Amino acid sequence: MSTLTFRDALPGDEGRVAWFVRALAEYEKLLHEVAGTEADYAAALFGAPPRCHAMFVERDGIDVGFALWFYNFSTFAGRHGLYVEDVFVLPEHRGGGIGTAIFSELARRAVAQGCVRMEWSVLNWNAPAVKFYNGLGARPMSDWTVQRLTGDALAAVASDK
Repeated sequence: MSTLTFRDALPGDEGRVAWFVRALAEYEKLLHEVAGTEADYAAALFGAPPRCHAMFVERDGIDVGFALWFYNFSTFAGRHGLYVEDVFVLPEHRGGGIGTAIFSELARRAVAQGCVRMEWSVLNWNAPAVKFYNGLGARPMSDWTVQRLTGDALAAVASDK
C-alpha cells in the first residue's frame, strides 16, 4: 500500500485550491455558489495575515484529497479552535482511509496549536459524511443552528438600515 503525504499549500497552488473547491461544490450540488477566484485564495492563504490554511493529500505524487481550515475562538473556553471549512477526497480514492487520515492530521495540528475543539458543518442530506463523522466520534450540535448574513442583508446590517 502506498503512503499518504500531506503538503501545505504554497504560493502558486491557488489554481489547485480553486479546482478542489469547485470539485467539492459540484459534489455538494452547490457549484452555482462558487465565486472564489485564484486571486481570492492567494490573498486568503498567503496574505498578511493569512486568513485560512490549506493542505493537499498526495498518494504516489498525485493529489487525492484536500482540506481548508481556519482558527476560531471560544469565549466560553477562552481558547481557540480549528474550524474545518472544506475536506474533499476524490471519489475514486474514497474508502481507503484518506478522509480519516485528513481528520487525524487536522486533529494533530489542532492539539499542537492548543485548540480546545475542531468543528465543521455537514449538509443534512450527506448521509455518508454524517456516518463517517459519527465514526470519528463527532457529534452534531443539535441545539445550535447556523445563521448567515450575505449579500443585501449583510450590506443592510453593515449600513445600520
